[in-house]
Order: sequence, then structure tokens, then C-alpha cells
Amino acid sequence: MMNQPPRCDIFCTVVDNYGDAGVCWRLARQLAKEHGWRVRLWIDDIRPLRRLAPDFANSPVDVRIWPKPFAATWLPTDCAEVVIEAFACELPAAYVEAMATPFRPPVWLNLEYLSAENWVAGCHRLSSPHPRLPLVKHFFFPGFDEATGGLLREADYAQRRCAFDEAAFRTEFGLPARAPGELAISLFSYPNPAWPELMQAWAAWATPSRLLRVLCPGFAEAAHSAGNLSIHPLPFLPQARYDELLWACDLNFVRGEDSFVRAQWAAKPFVWHIYPQDAGSHLTKLEAFLAKHPAGTQLRQFWHAWNGEGRLNWPEFAASLPALGDPIKQWEKTLAARADLTSTLVQFCLERLK
Repeated sequence: MMNQPPRCDIFCTVVDNYGDAGVCWRLARQLAKEHGWRVRLWIDDIRPLRRLAPDFANSPVDVRIWPKPFAATWLPTDCAEVVIEAFACELPAAYVEAMATPFRPPVWLNLEYLSAENWVAGCHRLSSPHPRLPLVKHFFFPGFDEATGGLLREADYAQRRCAFDEAAFRTEFGLPARAPGELAISLFSYPNPAWPELMQAWAAWATPSRLLRVLCPGFAEAAHSAGNLSIHPLPFLPQARYDELLWACDLNFVRGEDSFVRAQWAAKPFVWHIYPQDAGSHLTKLEAFLAKHPAGTQLRQFWHAWNGEGRLNWPEFAASLPALGDPIKQWEKTLAARADLTSTLVQFCLERLK
């Protein structure tokens, strides 16, 4: 039995710019703040973290630049009790060798990417012995059902959402008060050839629309209007403030993994721009999620079109928005009733550290 909270090393290689760093930071912060673990986050590119969490230096997480070579700033006796490699990044060879020297090797996890595919549940928690050293790695999958590790969600999330003041948020960012019947939309996506068509549809739509966009290359930087559409650029928002943007809008366009999960916690209608992969494998993942979601049938055509399969039909999708409210909220309640990813990971590790 351990007499003090475990030490945990999380290794993160930044590939998708904000997604990898964002997920690792959320996990590291929750482990430290909510579970009292002593966490080091080894990250090879600190720039995304400076934007996602500008105050990271004042957090309980010890953030370290992943040096090359690694052994230059680290002692082999300094292995943690829990070692997490995020998204199959390759641990430093010197660190792996050192992991095999303690009397009791650390709990070693590969935190995998999020997917709703059916095979995930069968692979969650599977072990993989090292081919040469007396070490075992376990695969830990986030997911959408109880047979997976769950999703990242902070303990104070519901409290923050209930306390959110939309009027104050709008005032802070220079936005006018809501116009009668206005549809507020947030846009955070990868470059998408469907943008012009969608902007034209919003401009021609009878309902006034206000687009709040974050980090979308190809757009003019100044606020402007076109027909019934008003467009407002926003500064890049830290993670907690991005949650507020999702709460402030009626429809959220999100991308990748991290903002995709946050949109589900916001319990507002959303459109997912999944990270494109070779041979269209990302579309399989898209369809797997739609098959699980209670509003998947209503979302399917527009989501596939936004991801390059078919033509966007904004009037049809807009007409479906009022009916999306109940299944979207029910989905959030179902997910929130399950253990969050950090808690299931902690339980898994503590069972092996007894």
C-alpha cells in the first residue's frame, strides 16, 4: 500500500497542434487537482500549452520540456509510479530501461485516441508485455459507454456551467445583446471548402445569425456583416473560456477530439469536423459515433456533408435544430452519469499499486 499519492509522468508529443496538448493538459490537471497526484507533464512543444493554459506555471502540474536527448536533464532513479504515453508516442529509450529497474515496475499506460467504434471496448485495458524487459503496458481507451474509460470531465464542470453569465460574456468580447430570434453559432474547424457555401446560406437565411469564430484560417480578421449574417472574430480562448463560448451559442461547430468532447458536455446542438485520415478511415469513426448518438439520424446528412461527403443542406438542418434539443441533452446526462476518464484511470492504477 502506498503511503502518499503516486507520482505520474505523462509524455506528450504534439502532432495535432492543440488536440494532443489539450487532452494531456486536462488529464494532468485533473490528476493533480482532483486526485492529489504528483504529476509531471513532459511535452515536446510548449507553444500550444501556452495558449490553452496561459497560467500553467501556477498550476499543481510540473510541466517539463521533453528534451532531446532525454537523459541530459533526468536521472534514471527518477521514474514515476505511473507512466502514461499519450496517443502511442514513443517513450525515451533511457526512461523505458529505467522503468525495468525498480523492485516493482510502474503502471504503464498508453492513453489512446477517442473513438466510438465497437472494437474499442474489447481493447480497453488490454495488456502488452515488453518484448525484452519485465514491463507490461496497458491500453487505456476513452469512450462513450461503460466498457471504456469514459470521457474527460472536471468535477466542477456542472457548477461552472450553471454559473455562466451569457450577457457578461458578450459584453466582455464586444458583442451586442441578442437580437430577437438570433441564432448564435461558434466555429472552430479545420480548413473546409464548404465554408463559402455555408456562409452564403446563413447570409440568405431569414433568421439573423451571429457567427463567433476562433482560429479559422481564410476568414477576414475584422467583424463584418453579409445579409442576415454577422461575423465576429474572437481571440484564441484558453480551455475554460472556450467552454463559455460553447455555452453562449445555440450551435457549435467543433473539430478533432478535445472540442468535440466539450461540445457534448455543453449539451447544445453541434457539428463535428473530424480529423481527416488517409483512405477515409475518419468517416468510419464519424459514422460509429452517429450510430451511438440518439440524434444520429438527424445529424447524419449534414455532418457527412461538412466532412466532404455530399452537399450541405442548411435549410433542412436548420429546420431540425429545435428537435435536436432533447436528445442532445439526454446524451449529455447519460455520459455525465458515468465515471469520467480521469477517475477510471486512477482506479485502474491504484488497483495495481496496492
